[in-house]
Amino acid sequence: MCKRARHAPTDPRRPVGPPVQFRYRSGNEWKEIGSDALFKGRTVAVFSLPGAFTPTCSSTHLPRFNELAPTFKENGVDEVVCIAVNDPFVMEEWAKSRECDNVFMLPDGNGAFTEQMGMLVDKSDLNFGKRSWRYSMLVRDGVVEKMFVEPEEPGDPFKVSDADTLLHYLNKNAHEPDQVALLTREGCPFCAKAKKLLDDAGVTYAEVPLPHSIRTRALGAIAKAQTVPQMFVNGELVGDSDAVEAWLKQRRS
Repeated sequence: MCKRARHAPTDPRRPVGPPVQFRYRSGNEWKEIGSDALFKGRTVAVFSLPGAFTPTCSSTHLPRFNELAPTFKENGVDEVVCIAVNDPFVMEEWAKSRECDNVFMLPDGNGAFTEQMGMLVDKSDLNFGKRSWRYSMLVRDGVVEKMFVEPEEPGDPFKVSDADTLLHYLNKNAHEPDQVALLTREGCPFCAKAKKLLDDAGVTYAEVPLPHSIRTRALGAIAKAQTVPQMFVNGELVGDSDAVEAWLKQRRS
């Protein structure tokens, strides 16, 4: 079993530690930010994970924080930051390939910040070298208010450091954004109408274009329908473009 470094306490209500300088890549350019500039005078939601492109980090941890980042900001968080012990080039490429437009992807290439947080772990058995243990925390004005640290269990536990847990600590009544998906086809005027309605209302949605070869079967299996668009909200079928318009009106009322 991997053991975390013990160079710093993991109890909450403590400073994040001595200043650390981060170097990262943005827009194919080198940039720097110090931990003081990142944390002091601000409220920051941080999550840290073992590595870019690894399964749980890519499929669940990062996308959900990205999805909930606007809700974090509605509840007083200035920035959502992902910290990983990876080099800047890897973090830059990971950012380009994943859903993370709302998250500041910050490489801790030398592990300096992670070590002083007491979260550096040796994963040499996986040929990873030293990486971060998985955790999340809320930092207010440079002071750690709350940490959610995964238990010291074999493998890569993911039980408490998720975005929802940190958000509900921040505000147990926080309203999570609706998960909206729209089944469409290319050249469909009713699909264009539905997308414009959603765009004008500022609703974030995932468009799922259906190719001609499977459209009829897919629509029948998924929505019990024969035409597009078909919108789903939080797993429930809303319906076609007229139903989209009615849903938006009800949402505004």
